[in-house]
Amino acid sequence: MAITLAPAAYERVRRFMASTPGVLGLRFGVTRTGCSGWGYTVDLAREQRGDDAVFEQDGVRIFVDAQSLPLVDGTRIDFVRQGLSETFTFDNPNATAECGCGESFTTRADVA
Repeated sequence: MAITLAPAAYERVRRFMASTPGVLGLRFGVTRTGCSGWGYTVDLAREQRGDDAVFEQDGVRIFVDAQSLPLVDGTRIDFVRQGLSETFTFDNPNATAECGCGESFTTRADVA
């Protein structure tokens, strides 16, 4: 599988990369947080780490660490604007439940 960017997310990341010197791509992963267990992390990548999986989409590279990959593999990242708010959204086939506020998620492995 892979991590993919919807057109709006692709354009947003591409603009960030173009305006920030030394950026290699997008770093995407998870961290333990929230009431459901996992929260997404999104940042600009300035280096490739030894355990990173790297996905490329039309010149934009997405770096995912080895621990996060099983939890996010297959995720489609989008970027949406709602009123005055802008945010990345995640369609993750591994997420089996989300907390009420949508800030964290659970996977099948967390329940087993």
